[in-house]
Amino acid sequence: MRDLTPQSPAQGLVPLSIGSVSLSEAELGAITLLTPWRGQDDAAAAALKAAHGMAMPAAGRATGKEGARAIWFGKDQIMLAGPEPDARLAAHCALVDQSDAWACLRLEGDAVEAVMARLVAVDLRQRHFKRGHAIRSDLGHMPCSVTRVGDKAMLIMVFRSMAKSAVHELRNAMEAVAARG
Repeated sequence: MRDLTPQSPAQGLVPLSIGSVSLSEAELGAITLLTPWRGQDDAAAAALKAAHGMAMPAAGRATGKEGARAIWFGKDQIMLAGPEPDARLAAHCALVDQSDAWACLRLEGDAVEAVMARLVAVDLRQRHFKRGHAIRSDLGHMPCSVTRVGDKAMLIMVFRSMAKSAVHELRNAMEAVAARG
């Protein structure tokens, strides 16, 4: 019988450090999609606050902190990253385990905005995209979620099957920005 050892999506691809920017894999813990049942938005928000101590994020935002974060993921979709969802949430929303579906990368450093400007068609400069802001967009040619988690740090989520492509795209952008010097 084969010994199947679990591997992270970006195992062997990161960490990378090029110029003033580094790319690493972010370990988020459990990742659960929360979709409030019709008419249950307020109750789901109250349950999330009571169970996990964070507000339901508004469109384009994230709440919580490192280790326990709620990220807006689209209309009526919130990604809970970190804790296992409290069972009481199931009374107000659908809970779908997404833990193995995403490659989660952390891009940080002085030139993080310049790197992302080469790949994402959204203005991610800090004056527009502050800590706690989140978007769904494309990273090069693949769908992604980007959340600003620090002044010079972003959490990037892509489908697990696209981890190698995402690292490749980010590496190329990091090298191009570093070459500008």
